[in-house]
Amino acid sequence: MKPIGIHVCIAMKTLRPPRLQQRFRAFTLLEMTIVVMVLLILMSVGLFSSNAIRTWRLGREASESLRSVYTAQKLYLSDNPTASVSTLTSTLLIPYLPNKASSMPTVTSLTGATLTIKVTVFPPVLTSAGVTYDPSGNTTDSLWDVGE
Repeated sequence: MKPIGIHVCIAMKTLRPPRLQQRFRAFTLLEMTIVVMVLLILMSVGLFSSNAIRTWRLGREASESLRSVYTAQKLYLSDNPTASVSTLTSTLLIPYLPNKASSMPTVTSLTGATLTIKVTVFPPVLTSAGVTYDPSGNTTDSLWDVGE
């Protein structure tokens, strides 16, 4: 009979509730490293996306400014059919800008520099130190230009 009692004791010892056996289980170093790496990857994707959105937003704002000057050019030339585009100045176009603007719109480049709008060409373009500025490289994409 003794062997049966020992067997019962061994069986009872292995039948402990599982929650008591794993009560003090903690995260391993590998698990913590994986969590930190996933968080770093998510942060880098977020930063890249926010920079791309900032670039797109600046391009759209520049395009909107150019379109308002383009509209002012067309309105001025329709009121003054003998005038040439090459004789246009900012002061001539200001009264024709939308929303009764009192000055020419300003445009900021990707580096933060202020760009000028060249009004003596049709459609107008952005210039930086006399050179046409269009970081998108496409003159019809409506980013940094009037578009189609």
